[in-house]
Amino acid sequence: MQAIRVWEEVDYDQFHGEIIPLNQPAHIKSIVGHWPAVKAGAQSPEAIVDYLKKHDSEKVVSALVGDPAIKGRFFYQPDLKALNFQKAQVTLGIGLDRLLHIQHDPNPHAIALQAIPVDLVMPDFEQQNQQPLLDKSIGPTMWLGNRAIVAPHYDIHDNLACVVAGQRKFTLFPPGQINNLYPGPMLVTPGGVPVSMVDTKQPDLAQYPNFAEAEEQGQEATLNPGDGIYIPALWWHGVESLHAVNVLINYWWGGMTNAGISPNDSLMHAMMSIGNLSSEKREAWRYFFDYYVFKTRGEPGEDLPAELKDLVTNLSPEQQTQLKQFLGGQLK
Repeated sequence: MQAIRVWEEVDYDQFHGEIIPLNQPAHIKSIVGHWPAVKAGAQSPEAIVDYLKKHDSEKVVSALVGDPAIKGRFFYQPDLKALNFQKAQVTLGIGLDRLLHIQHDPNPHAIALQAIPVDLVMPDFEQQNQQPLLDKSIGPTMWLGNRAIVAPHYDIHDNLACVVAGQRKFTLFPPGQINNLYPGPMLVTPGGVPVSMVDTKQPDLAQYPNFAEAEEQGQEATLNPGDGIYIPALWWHGVESLHAVNVLINYWWGGMTNAGISPNDSLMHAMMSIGNLSSEKREAWRYFFDYYVFKTRGEPGEDLPAELKDLVTNLSPEQQTQLKQFLGGQLK
């Protein structure tokens, strides 16, 4: 496992001009160390909880709760038909109080409050804790919990994640390692996308032998409060929270065109429509995808008039709407 490259004293221009174009993970030191929230977290778990509760609008958020037996690893039941945790709806304040209450328990329940929309749940937080590396139009999402383990998964968007309190260890793998990570089911998932079946802390190489290659290509970093990590879209990343009270803010952007169609939805559609065809038919379709989608043979339609509005050139907004309606009807 390699160390993720460390960057220091990064500003907006360097982040967008140097780091993002590399399409590689980046461990960015102390980008939000000036935040009042980070300073509260440096004092004590009680201090960060008090700080967050002052901003709480008491809207309900989603919480995951796992039995102590899962040892913090949010995952599947052995038959892969269900998950090994329960979902609940709580207010932010109730979730934070529960984390404090069990922080000294040697064998606690695993708790994670996930994907909290900061603008809705804590409307004053962002004004006091602004992200210096991104445009203000990109809103923050908050993640809270105790010592928990999230299996490697991918995001369809670029991701900038910043530790506010506690520590988090990130383990990343390039998109090309997908076959060596043994993805699990796509429909029942812990967080909306497939996760690696491999326990990266204790990999069973007898069951998952190809993971040894993924491990060689993997990168890792442990983030302290104030640190951030840039995770390019489709890079697999597992996250281990190392303290009894952990707080993280992340930002997602990019990964989709203005057509508003998720590439992940397109992937699942292609799996249903092409994935089970004969090998000869799949090979034939591969030429079409290479030409139209991956553009391995140049820009498709380059011989057509530039002003032509078409899927192979450039759709008008009206055509985009009509085509999405047509595709939606075809999927019924």
